Amino acid sequence: MTSEADAHTKQVSLEGRKVLITGGTTGIGRAIAVLLASYGAQVYICGRNPQHLEDALQRISQVGKGDGIAIDLADPDNVQRFFDAGIAALGGIDVAVINAAIPAKGITKMSEADLRYAIAADFTAYLLSAHAAAEALGDHGDIVFIGSMAAHMLGAESSVYAGMKAGVAGFSEALRKELAPKNIKTCLIEPGKTGADFQYPQFSAEEQAEAIRKEEMLRAEDIAVGVHYVLTQPNRAIVQQLTIAPRGQPKE
Repeated sequence: MTSEADAHTKQVSLEGRKVLITGGTTGIGRAIAVLLASYGAQVYICGRNPQHLEDALQRISQVGKGDGIAIDLADPDNVQRFFDAGIAALGGIDVAVINAAIPAKGITKMSEADLRYAIAADFTAYLLSAHAAAEALGDHGDIVFIGSMAAHMLGAESSVYAGMKAGVAGFSEALRKELAPKNIKTCLIEPGKTGADFQYPQFSAEEQAEAIRKEEMLRAEDIAVGVHYVLTQPNRAIVQQLTIAPRGQPKE
């Protein structure tokens, strides 16, 4: 009779692991924070809105341990401030989940000011967060980027967003090769359309719920489960990229 040890990879425990999550107050980031905390990880999150932060921390406290600050990572100086605060609160970090992002339209639909802000939030902050994470992790740990399938679908109405997510995808692949010798694992998770009010303001909560029921849209918790999978693999294994799409997502 085959034992489970022979048939199944033993999952690495999340108990006591110290996790920083950018954009951890709403949507996918919040779902990740809640799930990892429920498995015993200590999480430190950030978001731009103090009320969203308070709500997220209240939910996290129901299942585990967490703290965070309200801060805008589009200001380049704030990335290091967030990491410094998180490292001080947790006593170091084992994992960085780089997730904070805002919507962006086609380049002809955006003002120069909006374009600069989107680049600062969705691309520059990703690279600066990776830089801070690599320094803080030292000789062990995980960096998980939350990207988007928009990097490959390349819709005309989302040229700016698609371009930045494609840049994140290329950066993640190269960074994985750079950091692997340092015992730091890097993964890119690319969700398809996922329910979140701030992401799709044109879709009401009721419309999103209906799309999820039709399996045309994911729940944020579906992406959190993917992050859990990535972080519980043995050290010998790197999940390089994980794409999670709704089964019934319409073709675009």
